Order: sequence, then structure tokens, then C-alpha cells
Amino acid sequence: MAEYTIDVVESAPFAQMAYVLWRPDRTDAIVVDPGFDVQTILELLKHDGKSLAAILNTHGHVDHIAGNAALKAAHPDAPLVIGRGDAEMLVDGDKNLSKPLGEPVLSPAADRLVDDGDRLEFAGFSMLVREIPGHSPGSVVYILDGEEPPVVLGGDVLFAGSIGRVDFGGAPKRDLEVLMSGITAKLLTLPDETRVYPGHGGVTTIGDERRSNPFVRDHLARTRSNPA
Repeated sequence: MAEYTIDVVESAPFAQMAYVLWRPDRTDAIVVDPGFDVQTILELLKHDGKSLAAILNTHGHVDHIAGNAALKAAHPDAPLVIGRGDAEMLVDGDKNLSKPLGEPVLSPAADRLVDDGDRLEFAGFSMLVREIPGHSPGSVVYILDGEEPPVVLGGDVLFAGSIGRVDFGGAPKRDLEVLMSGITAKLLTLPDETRVYPGHGGVTTIGDERRSNPFVRDHLARTRSNPA
């Protein structure tokens, strides 16, 4: 299996995690969810001598798209990718939650919209797109299923011991069920050793979350007792 590196850049004020993925035998890299500390990301790319193959957004909330504009300005040929259901959030300060914070943060429009089941190939990485809404209307995760162990670039879907908030859109009970159903069908079916790189907090595994995440355990218990 080819070697790779995942550099982590944490941005204030939301402790948001951006990821820079690259292989030592290639000259390009992928950036996932560039946040407010985009300067560190640009410096990493320059230091490692990497061009930018793609910018991947897991969803359209401001802390995950704040660096899009600066990255596109520095690397205009790198396509900006996001799930179809969150495309409008890139260019709407109300929908991406930046305007209520005091100053709208806007991103360039997406170059490519992805749907559940799409496959992407960038910088020597192959990844499967799975749509898991609930935290946002069209949140997606990117699954590097050709790696050993597999890797999930998960945004704000599943955290170590928690899940993404579902109270942004006005229908928390429905959104919670949608989110948990997506996690169960599209993440918990992955091998236990699958590593999950979330949008906030530390790296975890599918097995750890299956065993100890209270939201996951509660949902699995309820669905087993009420299979219909």
C-alpha cells in the first residue's frame, strides 16, 4: 500500500480541523475543509513543494469553508468540490452561518458537485463519496477505501464520543434521525479499524465509536428493539 501523510491544521475560534493529504512520491496534495487558518495550509503546501490538486468541503458551514477563497486565489486550477445539497451555502452568508456571527464569509462557487456514490481521484487518492445529511442539508464524507486501514474524512458527522449538531435547521428531531440513520448505514458498515478524521477533535475509529459513542449505542439499541 502506498504511503501517505495527513497533516492537521486546527483553526480558531471553533477548533476546526482541516486536513492536507499527500503522498511522498507525488508533487500534489488535497486539502479538506480549509478553515480560518488558511495561511498555515498555504505554508505547508509551499514547504512540502506541493501543488493543490483539489479542495474538498465536507459541508458548507463557515468554519469549514473560510479558507476556500484564499486557496483558490493561490491555486486557481484546483477544483472546489462539495456535496450538491450544500452548494448554496458557499455563496450565502446566512446559510453558511457566517452572517449571524457579524461578518459574512463567502466562498467561490463549487467547480464540482458530488452525490452519494460518486468516486473521486485526486493526488493519487481514490475516495468514495457518501452523503450523510442531518448536520447540514447535503453533508458528505470522503472514504479512502483503498487504504489499509480505510480512512474517513468525516467533517461534522461523527466525532470521538459524539455526533454533529442537528439544531441549525429548525427540525432537530427529524434531523437527528436522518443523521443517525446515515451514520449507521454508511459508516458503521465499514471495518472497525477504519480511521475517522473529524471536523473537530481527535481521530477515532469506527470500532471505538460503535463500542463507546453514546449516540451510536442508543440508536443501535432503539433500532434493534424496533426493527420496523
